[in-house]
Amino acid sequence: MNTSLLKNEVKHYWNQASCGTEITKKSKFSYAYFEEIEEARYRIEPEIFSFAQFTRFHGKKMLEVGVGAGSDFLQWVRAGTQAHGIDLTQEAVDNVRARLKIYGLEAADLRVGDAENLPYPNNSFDLVYSWGVIHHSPDTERCLAEIIRVTRPSGSIKVMVYNRHSFFALYQWIRSALFKGKPFQGLRKVLFNHQESLGTKAYTRREIKNMTKKYPVTITKIDTTITSHDLLYYRPFLHKLSSRVVSLVGWKRWGWFMMIELRKV
Repeated sequence: MNTSLLKNEVKHYWNQASCGTEITKKSKFSYAYFEEIEEARYRIEPEIFSFAQFTRFHGKKMLEVGVGAGSDFLQWVRAGTQAHGIDLTQEAVDNVRARLKIYGLEAADLRVGDAENLPYPNNSFDLVYSWGVIHHSPDTERCLAEIIRVTRPSGSIKVMVYNRHSFFALYQWIRSALFKGKPFQGLRKVLFNHQESLGTKAYTRREIKNMTKKYPVTITKIDTTITSHDLLYYRPFLHKLSSRVVSLVGWKRWGWFMMIELRKV
């Protein structure tokens, strides 16, 4: 599939429902709708807080690439940043605009746009943040290059992408390849075809290091941790089993989320 068709597939997938909104049956754009989405996000993915460090960027000009349902974007606004947000889908932008209005908050800017072609001048932001977004784009490296371009020298970049060497990726391979009689199908293909929107990718630490070394950035941290997704929180029996295995083995590096912090030089 060519990249323009793939991007349309990705856009269509996320335009049906922004990430995280599937957990609630409350009336769309109501206060209860947004409260339930936020509670679930940080219960399932509590590592966001220690990674983002929202309150440390008070007064800074920041950009979130891929605002989704807006839970993190709301934290940036509450923290007093000059918050700018962009998303490939109108659905996400509508979610966030409604959310800001409900809570009586205002952002500096919020718009539909493409992470592969960010509509901002060079060296615009003190911080660019993106949680679980650019691995869905057909050209993830182009997204990263654009993020670096719009970050100011000495500015911070915080990006989460999926970790291919993880318990959750292994689970997806077992479910979508091994149990389907395709044991020789690789993790890349499994995730491309079966993880959320078509074309999803996951990376190794080495791949991220190789991808970033051609750009004017230094890596300050690459971290993984075992997540609720690795523990299959939505599958009670498997959750108990995987929790026990992880507690015995303790392989923190096998976490589904790869959290990357860069500084532009």
